[in-house]
Amino acid sequence: MCRSIKTLFNFEPPATDDEVRAACVQFVRKLSGFTQPSRDNAPIFERAVEDTFAVARRLVDNLTTSAPPRDRAVEAVKARERAAKRYGN
Repeated sequence: MCRSIKTLFNFEPPATDDEVRAACVQFVRKLSGFTQPSRDNAPIFERAVEDTFAVARRLVDNLTTSAPPRDRAVEAVKARERAAKRYGN
């Protein structure tokens, strides 16, 4: 479930709100064990996503590094190469 949570810090262009929110949804899904919460749990689930988003956005926005920003396209190629090596595709 959490394999889709990717590193979001130090990229050019910076991580979008949609990317941060998607990572938060995956995180809350993992913690709760729900991929789709029940109707009764949906408001609590959504609140957890929103709370997590606020913290994650603040974290990504405030971290600092002296390393140059990574290129998304280059990192995507590296990830595909690792997957091909790992899964033999």
